[in-house]
Amino acid sequence: MSTPSEHPVTNPIQSILQQYPILILDGAMATELERHGANLDDPLWSARVLLEQPDLIYQVHLEYFRAGADCAITASYQATVAGLAARGIPEQDALALIKQTVAIACQARDDFWAENTDKNRPKPLVAASVGPYGAYLADGSEYVGHYGVSDHTLRDFHRPRMEALIQAGADLLAFETIPSFQEAKVLAELLTAYPQAYAWLSFSLSSGQAISDGTPLEVCAETFGSCEQIAAIGINCAPLTIVTEAVTVLRQGTGKPIIVYPNSGETYDANTKTWHGEGACDSIDNKAGEWYEAGARIIGGCCRTTPEQIRGIAEAWRRGSM
Repeated sequence: MSTPSEHPVTNPIQSILQQYPILILDGAMATELERHGANLDDPLWSARVLLEQPDLIYQVHLEYFRAGADCAITASYQATVAGLAARGIPEQDALALIKQTVAIACQARDDFWAENTDKNRPKPLVAASVGPYGAYLADGSEYVGHYGVSDHTLRDFHRPRMEALIQAGADLLAFETIPSFQEAKVLAELLTAYPQAYAWLSFSLSSGQAISDGTPLEVCAETFGSCEQIAAIGINCAPLTIVTEAVTVLRQGTGKPIIVYPNSGETYDANTKTWHGEGACDSIDNKAGEWYEAGARIIGGCCRTTPEQIRGIAEAWRRGSM
């Protein structure tokens, strides 16, 4: 997978990590939207709120920035042309809604930055979420990765949203919760059509050494480590218990920054679309130091994590105790 060798636009993650030892991500969007009264019982998930209550998305982004996040992930994970078409929304209107996810996050970022007085942090980034094909299927496929579709199908699915998010002015793309080596290769190939764009690539896992479809993490690190436009490689929506092992494997396979944003420690049931078991949200900030020592440089939370955990990471880092 060859990529252009020169970019007029600076790699945004590299720019921050050259000045700061860590980049702090936000946490879960869905949990906070529900706390604000949103109903996410819908195949569109947080994209439903984009349609009905976009002001709540703005509020959640703002809360994470105030908690210390250096990067917001947009509410576009489940917002796809195909998914919105199923609601009777024409393609051009769907693309406008997808772009709106970036506009909302950017507005929250700019409003926060205007009020910020902490000089010991970078101006936050906006990363546009590109969720996997399986998220559109809404059947838990993003945790398995065996779609049984062609590269052509995946390209046609991802290209319109990627282009819209880039056009909307996101600082970079977030290829996240990717369970499939095939899909990751398609996304990296699509990215080369936009030589000024960067993305991070984070996988869902079946273990601390393999992504959800069984491909070894080591193979993923080696494969995408040579892609210039991939700004970071890592994992998300994984249990806390396997993160350190995964970081160690990735660190051995690539020199790119390692990104981790695990879930709360609960288990997701794709059939009932519910979470079960005891969460470990209060240990996210405690484990962050361990992940940093293992080699992670971009750290945050995924499903069921909150601004309080992100604040814990930010405060620990900025007072020098991580």
